[in-house]
Amino acid sequence: MFDELAAIFERPEPFGCHTARELWTDGHTSARMLSFHLDEAGDLASRNARFIDRSVEWIASRFGLGADSRVADFGCGPGLYATRLARLGAKVTGIDFSPRSVGYAREVAARERLDIRYVAADYLDWETADRFDLVLMIMCDFCALGPAQRNMMLRRFHRILKPGGSVLLDVYALAAFDRRVEGASCGMDLLDGFWAPGRYFGFLNTFKYAREKVVLDKYTIVEPGRIRTVYNWFQCFDPGTLEGELAGAGLALEGLHADVAGSSYDENAEEFAVIARKG
Repeated sequence: MFDELAAIFERPEPFGCHTARELWTDGHTSARMLSFHLDEAGDLASRNARFIDRSVEWIASRFGLGADSRVADFGCGPGLYATRLARLGAKVTGIDFSPRSVGYAREVAARERLDIRYVAADYLDWETADRFDLVLMIMCDFCALGPAQRNMMLRRFHRILKPGGSVLLDVYALAAFDRRVEGASCGMDLLDGFWAPGRYFGFLNTFKYAREKVVLDKYTIVEPGRIRTVYNWFQCFDPGTLEGELAGAGLALEGLHADVAGSSYDENAEEFAVIARKG
């Protein structure tokens, strides 16, 4: 037991472990995540419905989306953005880890006869011959990726964009890093039964990496028949660092905003959004 507890409290190297596939494809947790996505008043898995409506209105206007526009939505979830954009006439491709979320999104698209192609896949592996006017990665998904993964994704964005096409993504700012606190906690059925359908003990260890500006929430779930660990990484950025990563993939920073609804950039906020263009 001592060795098992020591492993629970062990600090890994930044982005040394990745468990996104397990989180998004597990039957129980994916069902709970979908319920959070569909909570129109909440901001846990997706932004609230009023914000998404405002965001889509701004995106359509800012990027001139219309009937001939092609949009790729990376980490589309149950299609909250894809559905709204398709209602405006855009041809949308949504890519997401979770078969459950994609299944829900496909049902909505079929019911409304919307021009959306959904792909249940790890977007780190997904390739396509299609070319897009706009690539979206929303809800700070970009921050869960390690440096090599981010570089690969940005180069993929560059590759699948049409000449002059744009990327819109949001990220955690350095203010978010500064406000997080290291610590450890545990409890029976941690997060109200989110991690498993039966009884379990949950451990949460939060680690900060000052040099890399990375935060890790490390969850260890102890069930009667197994122990598993989920790593939630949060890379935090300043605009200059993110601009450098974009430039390394051939994307030019074009605009800074407080969020993906086009609000004015706030250097003290915990998140910000960027627009980058393929040169």
